[in-house]
Amino acid sequence: MTDNQMTAKEVAEYMETLRNEEQRAVLMRFFKTGAGQYGEGDEFLGLKVPQTREVVKAVAKEFPIDEVPELLLSRWHEVRLCGLLILVAKFEKLSARRLADNAEAARQRDIILTIYLNYAEQANNWDLVDLSAPKILGNWLLLSTFLGGKTLGMHHDHKVQVMDQLAASPCLWRQRMSMVCTWKTLQQGDSWWCLRYAEIHLHHPHDLMHKAVGWMLREMGKRVSMDLLRDFLSRYANEMPRTTLRYAIEQMDDRERKMWMM
Repeated sequence: MTDNQMTAKEVAEYMETLRNEEQRAVLMRFFKTGAGQYGEGDEFLGLKVPQTREVVKAVAKEFPIDEVPELLLSRWHEVRLCGLLILVAKFEKLSARRLADNAEAARQRDIILTIYLNYAEQANNWDLVDLSAPKILGNWLLLSTFLGGKTLGMHHDHKVQVMDQLAASPCLWRQRMSMVCTWKTLQQGDSWWCLRYAEIHLHHPHDLMHKAVGWMLREMGKRVSMDLLRDFLSRYANEMPRTTLRYAIEQMDDRERKMWMM
């Protein structure tokens, strides 16, 4: 591929030429696409993630933002991933430190975030969420925005409203976004978002959310404070799903892990 401007149709058609039937069968089993499974009906071309990233690298810089929704609406998992990763690439470029409080960069970030949220249900498997939510939604939580006010600012209350709407959605993938996007805020030492949504999702019925909550709690202990994690566990360990607990304590030594699992 070249870095000349391409349409969504051209990108999708190119990706279809890379179809790999053997790998496709493997991915459809791995991502639980069978009847009654969480990925039921998802269709794969059989591309590995590095192949999709190569496409993104080739087209993202010149790719028109208004073409991205067509990629997100594709029947193919990898084409949707391509659309999401194009949004990630564009958002990250606009999130450089020198642009954090730049008004035009903020407007462009808000456009990308709005597209992401409008098509959130198209990120309909855990990898699509995990590869996009921290770098778009999580980054947005740390940056100035016009959303929620007439002037550029952090607009914390509006951000909480956006996140709470995701968390309260009946869509599993929107719910997972609200949890895993806190990975980015944890990397910056901010545990508030993780703690809020870990509590909200603590009794979620789905295993994918048990893993997401435990994963973020583990990251909180690793990146912010192990004592903060211990405090959370002292309040909730007896009622949280065992999968969540196992994930949360992975960074602890054997003795302490055994103590929490008793």
